[in-house]
Amino acid sequence: MSDAKPLFDKVALIGIGLIGSSIAHGIRRTKLAGHIAGYAHTPEILERARKVGFADSLYASPAECVGNADLVILAAPVGAFAEIAKEIAPSLKQGAILSDVGSVKTAVVRDIGPRVPKGVHFIPAHPIAGTEQSGPEAGFAELFDGRWCILTPPENADSAALEKLRAFWTRLGSRVEVMDAAHHDLVLAITSHVPHLIAYNIVGTADDLAAVTQSEVIKFSAGGFRDFTRIAASDPTMWRDVFLNNKDAVLEVLGRFSEDLSALQRAIRWGDGDALFNLFTRTRAIRRGIIDAGQDSAAPNFGRDPAHKS
Repeated sequence: MSDAKPLFDKVALIGIGLIGSSIAHGIRRTKLAGHIAGYAHTPEILERARKVGFADSLYASPAECVGNADLVILAAPVGAFAEIAKEIAPSLKQGAILSDVGSVKTAVVRDIGPRVPKGVHFIPAHPIAGTEQSGPEAGFAELFDGRWCILTPPENADSAALEKLRAFWTRLGSRVEVMDAAHHDLVLAITSHVPHLIAYNIVGTADDLAAVTQSEVIKFSAGGFRDFTRIAASDPTMWRDVFLNNKDAVLEVLGRFSEDLSALQRAIRWGDGDALFNLFTRTRAIRRGIIDAGQDSAAPNFGRDPAHKS
């Protein structure tokens, strides 16, 4: 695969944190582009990216970064997409593909779609991959291997551009699926957004619980709480924008979750062991399905190295 012909002469990455830098490393690994350009909004991040060395050119201006690019990927927080799209629109090359990596899609279509110049192919995307780490040093080429990338093309999307973007993500290591933007947002609300919200909330509750000291929370963290803290360590700017821009789907799922939580609360209060056992049996099967689908590891400690402290 590394000997395959490049798909693009120039790829511009607007945002070079975990996802943007991982895309750059993946492009290098598979020789997907002749030139990788990167943009960051601060000189400090640009300097850090320069030291890592995954880009061929780095810019402090998104408009300059996208000049003559065949593929432009917005990898900044989704709350910034409207302003970025407005700024880069005059500089986008005719025939270029404009995409993104945001974990909400309806808002992306709303904020970017009206600003896309005629002759530019707008195809939103969402690679379902990540870690709790952030910044240009956090990226690695293997991040997308075996993970899903969802494309949500508008109804009038160019079929050749769609297939080229599909090929791009496939060569980065992803499995690709196409779906409607609104359906994507509902799926991700239950599989990602609400779980993150719960993690942030339970860690916040532990911090607020006066009867348990912070040192005790840290010292006696069992596996469940420890894994919640890993999720809750994710980029706060990115997740703020996710919840503000996928409000309807998140609230719909939260409503159902609250109802189910109330039922679980009643089962505990009334000592309904059968209800608890049946729920835990049903949910255990979901975990096994995730492992069977290759989306996680069944290895002890979830494949984590116990000697690795970070």
